Amino acid sequence: MQTALTIAGSDSGGGAGIQADLRTFQAHGVFGTSAITAVTAQNTLGVRAVLVLDPSMVEAQIDAVAADFSVAATKIGMLASAGIIRVVAAALGRHHLGPIVLDPVMVAKGGDSLLASDAVAALRDVLLPRATLLTPNIPEAEALTGLRIATVADMRAAAAQLLTFGAQAVVVKGGHLDGPAVDVYADGFGIEEFSAARIASPHTHGTGCTFSSAVAARLALGDPLKTAVRGAKAYVLRAIANAPKLGHGHGPLGLGC
Repeated sequence: MQTALTIAGSDSGGGAGIQADLRTFQAHGVFGTSAITAVTAQNTLGVRAVLVLDPSMVEAQIDAVAADFSVAATKIGMLASAGIIRVVAAALGRHHLGPIVLDPVMVAKGGDSLLASDAVAALRDVLLPRATLLTPNIPEAEALTGLRIATVADMRAAAAQLLTFGAQAVVVKGGHLDGPAVDVYADGFGIEEFSAARIASPHTHGTGCTFSSAVAARLALGDPLKTAVRGAKAYVLRAIANAPKLGHGHGPLGLGC
């Protein structure tokens, strides 16, 4: 069995973050390990409180996993602070943790900030160059590039700019646009659009976490990067369709297998 690592925040409602990542790893037959960066008090209606862990504790968790497991792929989600970003980047340099899928979590579904404003530059300059794949949604891509994104053409321009920051590949996720669910994939060989029919559902809490952890799981199992991205997109669409319809807000996904 392959092992994957998630470095992310905890969601007490179980729909996103560490909980969604571990559930997705298990659905793919991959053993999940974790390093928690922050504890959030949240449910399907929003975030009530956030407690950011000390960077040294995040570092200790990563070091403990790396000392005992052969990590085949790593997903990185909520990092909360510049200090955590720096220790995570240093740990990636110290350990072989497989391909790195970086989901630059900045804002929760309900609009609550999950990344300190002074940490955006650290994320872009220190961590992004270490990423095998960067998976921003449209607001995150706008924050990282300074571009306004309102069309698929804008998504293509943002993906191209994000590549210049050092990631090997980028997927700009189009969930915030109307129409078909279009994601834009870019790497050193070109830009490609992955399109699918949009599933109308309020139960979409954790889609970004689930997508990035599904890519990491598939990379851990040996899929080529573009194949892993296509498979993860299909997994998320099935997970939305299989949502258990829990909670009074943006409910969690089901399993996509």
